[in-house]
Amino acid sequence: MYIYEYENWTHFTYDSKEISALLENCHIAQGRLLSKMEALGLSQKEDKILESISADVIKSSEIEGFLLNKEQVRSSIARRLGLQKQIAVNTDRNVDAVVEMMLDATQNYEKPLTKERLFAWHACLFPTGYSGMNKIEVAQYRSGAMQVVSGAIGMEKVHYEAPAAEKIPKEMEVFLVWLNNESKSGDSLVNAAIAHLWFVTLHPFEDGNGRIARTISDMMLCRSDRTNLRFYSMSNQISLDKKNYYNVLERTQHGSPDITEWIVWFLGCLQKALDASYVETENVLRKYSFRQSLSGIQLNPRQSLMLEKLTDGNWFGVLNSSKWAKIAKCSSDTALRDITDLIEKGLLEKVPTAGGRSTNYQLRKEE
Repeated sequence: MYIYEYENWTHFTYDSKEISALLENCHIAQGRLLSKMEALGLSQKEDKILESISADVIKSSEIEGFLLNKEQVRSSIARRLGLQKQIAVNTDRNVDAVVEMMLDATQNYEKPLTKERLFAWHACLFPTGYSGMNKIEVAQYRSGAMQVVSGAIGMEKVHYEAPAAEKIPKEMEVFLVWLNNESKSGDSLVNAAIAHLWFVTLHPFEDGNGRIARTISDMMLCRSDRTNLRFYSMSNQISLDKKNYYNVLERTQHGSPDITEWIVWFLGCLQKALDASYVETENVLRKYSFRQSLSGIQLNPRQSLMLEKLTDGNWFGVLNSSKWAKIAKCSSDTALRDITDLIEKGLLEKVPTAGGRSTNYQLRKEE
């Protein structure tokens, strides 16, 4: 049986004891991240918001096999949010429409989600009325059967079959009433997980259901965070664990209304997204603090170049005089003099090693 074939299937149940620790950790991570974000300057905060929303837009589409141009997405978001860091890149209507959907969900998270608003989101995903080469029903509930299928033609595997089309209007009415009920019971993060599962189980549209389900969960997470400032990307984390995402969804949709496994997976994914964003934010603050410490210290162009590379978050491996010489395009002796000077100025330090001929260096850690 599919989950929706059970009587009163939307009265979802779950093991509160099994999710309690996960739920507590997620709320702690939420508060910790939001507090850390307060330490960022305006420009840094805007960069983080731009990065997070861009990741949501790009990765949610990528999960379904749709690749969007990163710079076009970033430009469209920056322009619509009026960010100081404008990006001069021309965007096409497909990118602008998808961005518009995500921003409506997150910037206007307090507004009720209505059928008309959902239809507008769907129209944003398919502005031409086509999905690839196929003409589809846009801005309306599907009129035919819906199956989730994989495999080559003639060897298809049906993973899921959604409720019959004639049931969708009533089922969606029940869903939207629950979603917009501000006094509904349950933790806000659990409700975000439920909303995602509920919508994607109904699969009310001919195409685009996964992307809209993730948009709805983003809106619910905004409600939980009580802010429209996005500092982490759930879709980016889902894309990193896409296989398990689909597997857990499939098992849950083939099971009873006990959705404990899905909630456990959703909360685990959310905590990873929050923790990853926290680490990124700490790195941004550490980089800013280090650059502030350079004020008044005289550096030559090679030293400025190498310190920039060491603090930009993209440095891989160890730093030694040979690598310095290669990147800075200087002799080994000059590289060693540059490094020795930075050690004396308290900016670099030697890395303890177990032996070997090469000495490695790193940015000096704060005491």
